[in-house]
Amino acid sequence: MIAFVSGPVAAVAPDTAVIEVGGIGMALQCTPATLAGLRVGQQARLATSLVVREDSLTLYGFADDDERQVFELLQTASGVGPRLAQAMLAVHSPDVLRLAVSTGDEKALTAVPGIGKKGAQRLLLELKDRLGEPLGSAVPSARSAAAPGWSDQLHTALVGLGYATREADEAVAAVTPQAEEAVAAGGKPQVALLLRAALQTLNRTR
Repeated sequence: MIAFVSGPVAAVAPDTAVIEVGGIGMALQCTPATLAGLRVGQQARLATSLVVREDSLTLYGFADDDERQVFELLQTASGVGPRLAQAMLAVHSPDVLRLAVSTGDEKALTAVPGIGKKGAQRLLLELKDRLGEPLGSAVPSARSAAAPGWSDQLHTALVGLGYATREADEAVAAVTPQAEEAVAAGGKPQVALLLRAALQTLNRTR
């Protein structure tokens, strides 16, 4: 098992980072929050989880070992594959997920794209004794409350991808209506979706 990779960041894409290890570029699937903390050319160390399928080998990267552990524990629940587990960690931090499961917070789970009411109820039952109690003393209700706002995360991710500050500002402004629509509908702006939309606007202006 590959426990972690360490080396200079060779590239950052909307959902992938490439870390150079011994002259080889290792592609890792990462959440927007993890990608936002990476800078091309700088050293990085990401905890990893290798998912083996008949036709593929996919390496997932995480900011720390705790996030990796929760990613793997989530997949012990029926119907949860690596993509859904990663989506859950894109919306909520590990401690928020622990709190949601320990308190039966169904609403927190349905905030994750791909999880409906029945799915959330099933996950709460299956994961109750697997994730454990929150590690922090004060846990926010969602990752967005613990981390910078969507606009800050998006701006940081764009700059990390090599865009100038001015270009990042313009791209954030361009997708703001989309984020506001999500809030008006009672949801939360999904940074991954906004990042894709922002990159499309940047490509059109170049």
